[in-house]
Amino acid sequence: MRGGEKVLEALCDIFPAADIYTHVCDLAAISDKIKRHKIQTTFIGGLPYAKRMYKRYLPLMPMALEQIDLGAYDLVISSESGPAKGIIPTSPALHLCYCHSPMRYIWNMYNKYYDSSGLVTRMMMPPMAHYLRTWDVATANRVDDFLANSTTVAQRIRSYYRREATVIHPPVDTTAFRPVAPADVEDYYLMVGELVSYKRPDLAVEAFNRMKTKLVVIGGGEMLDQLKKNAGPTVTILGPQPFDALRHHYARCKGLIFPGEEDFGIVPVEAMASGRPVIAFGRGGATETVVNNKTGVFFDAQTVEALIDAVERMDRLDFNSADAVSRAADFRRDVFVDRFRSYVARATGATLAVSA
Repeated sequence: MRGGEKVLEALCDIFPAADIYTHVCDLAAISDKIKRHKIQTTFIGGLPYAKRMYKRYLPLMPMALEQIDLGAYDLVISSESGPAKGIIPTSPALHLCYCHSPMRYIWNMYNKYYDSSGLVTRMMMPPMAHYLRTWDVATANRVDDFLANSTTVAQRIRSYYRREATVIHPPVDTTAFRPVAPADVEDYYLMVGELVSYKRPDLAVEAFNRMKTKLVVIGGGEMLDQLKKNAGPTVTILGPQPFDALRHHYARCKGLIFPGEEDFGIVPVEAMASGRPVIAFGRGGATETVVNNKTGVFFDAQTVEALIDAVERMDRLDFNSADAVSRAADFRRDVFVDRFRSYVARATGATLAVSA
């Protein structure tokens, strides 16, 4: 239940009778709201270890998508950061694609994925990526309208597909977070997220090792064990944590460290909803949510020195937690629902009610 699934939940509210198609579904991992819908999987869902190893089946996904029979529908919405837009709707149907990002591993982050892969994967990646890029560009013509989760993603859609996209920021449950009194804020900074290379948790750990300043890291991922080895005495790697622990740390940290480049980035919005500032790399979605020198500060290079300088600037900033909470409210779930519903209503001429 990550950002893409939260978007799906909101779409379920707008379209309470909708059917859901996906490659793989783990019923134990999704919300009751999604499970109330009819869910159909492609043949990939029946392949060995699909729930755990679905990424291994990426080369088969284009064929699987094209076998889905969508003849019964007059509106099809694909929600994708992978190849979902490659479905084939019937010609009278309207196909809207809500794009979290064109496939990162074949486009803007291809070299990072390649460099961090094993030998066998590196041998397979160039021909597979070439095939997928050709198919991905061709299937952009199967989409009537693109919607993007950020201006950053809209620019990628323009660059790779030569298509324009309307930006509708994804829903964030800002009401789940609350600020605490200033006296309850503690003496540590916080990093939250999946511990993978492109999010640059290594940069945060090294910077706080060097500053000898307290940093708490919450999240799991392939870099967890290595980060634990590299963490100095002021850095605490908690690993994955339940939501209540996450909410507790958001509200009491001095500020959130966000050193990676994200398509949108829900974590900074959650931190601001908790009344805390954000120290972020000044590229990608964070530049659309964080207000520089008001609800946080940016650093321009992914270096230890630049991050340390940003932390020092944050310490000097006259920060008001109310400004952060107000900014986070711009990305509430109901804002997304209203904007998406209005867009579809204009595109289809239909009146859409939102279910409770």
